[in-house]
Amino acid sequence: MHDRRRNAEDDRPAEALSVSEVTARVKQVLETGFADVWVAGEVSNLVRASSGHLYLSLKDDGAILKAVVWRGTVPTLAIEPADGLEVICHGRLEVYPPRGSYQLTIDRLHAVGTGTLEARLRKLHAALEREGLFLPERKRPLPAFPRRVAVVTSPSGAAVADFLEAFRSRWQGCELLVVPSRVQGAGAADELAAALALVARIVPAVDVVALVRGGGSLEDLWSFNEEVLVRAVAASPIPIVSGVGHEIDVSLCDLAADVRALTPTDAAIRIAPDRAQVTAALGGFAARLQSGLARRAEMARERLGQFARSRILADPTRLVTERRSLVAERAARLERLARAAVDRAGERLRAGVARLDAGSPLKLLARGYSVTTSAGTTAPLTSIAVLEAGSTIVTQLADGRLTSTVTSIDSTPIATQERIAHHASPR
Repeated sequence: MHDRRRNAEDDRPAEALSVSEVTARVKQVLETGFADVWVAGEVSNLVRASSGHLYLSLKDDGAILKAVVWRGTVPTLAIEPADGLEVICHGRLEVYPPRGSYQLTIDRLHAVGTGTLEARLRKLHAALEREGLFLPERKRPLPAFPRRVAVVTSPSGAAVADFLEAFRSRWQGCELLVVPSRVQGAGAADELAAALALVARIVPAVDVVALVRGGGSLEDLWSFNEEVLVRAVAASPIPIVSGVGHEIDVSLCDLAADVRALTPTDAAIRIAPDRAQVTAALGGFAARLQSGLARRAEMARERLGQFARSRILADPTRLVTERRSLVAERAARLERLARAAVDRAGERLRAGVARLDAGSPLKLLARGYSVTTSAGTTAPLTSIAVLEAGSTIVTQLADGRLTSTVTSIDSTPIATQERIAHHASPR
């Protein structure tokens, strides 16, 4: 036992390195040997920290390399990293001694080819198309004469200069507002979406928004294919004209916008009225207005001439004479009609009087008829039922009255009495 312990002590090195010393040597070797390195791989485990830093891993079939993009570097990236994206990165290896780990600090990042980007583009296009963001019926017409136009783009790029030059060459009766934003790189899509939201709050309101950018590769234009910006374009309360890239470039923002322009210059042409055409149209309107006024003046002159040649103006008293004759004629006719109506009414009155006279009770009394009433009443007697022997009756004749006392009452009907009298009369 003693010999074995002694041998172990003899094998121990005279001086052992501490963990910190080993890590420091590794750090020196790695950071010196890999201070400028390009690494290709697939992005995975991407995390956007609240601090603004991006943490991710680069992987291939055999290994995984942790990486970081510091907050200040993120806006300078050519493209926004995403899980599954094949990229090539530039940076340096750095060792983090407290964890004994190393990572790639990225300062530049590009997509490897266009295949991965195109696949992502097709997938997002299909998803947004199913939602109806590209439907033609969602497109709104542009105002014919906008008063305020907002241009969302980079203030230092050639696109804004091309747009402003083309716009001012066509129309100057409009206020142009340039809303600055980055148009390329990581985070540019978010900035552009925020710029569109800002435009929607401008007072007085903007009539049209131009979203423009110059040409470039698919990677350069990728911000205009980001979902956050495409949805912001589709949700804008103000009509948007998208002029991104060259004629052959078609972004998802172009499809979601109300009008797709081929270039920034074409966007200006689609928004700005053509001053030459407007001037020509106004000249045509003025000529038609002048011609119309001349025709109306000539027609008024002709009508005035007709009035001057009319009988009324040639001999005004003639109209008065004709009207007086007409009034006299109609008055005479009215008098004749009134006289005839009075005559017919007099005849009807006389006939009515004759009929009344013929049916007068006095006439009937003169022919031998009489009217009998009970004493003290004026109603004529029509039945013996109201009388009895000893009743006093008054008989009215044509020339006076008789007062009688009823001695007997015979209830035999007149027709029976006439038959009896007829049979009793001598033959």
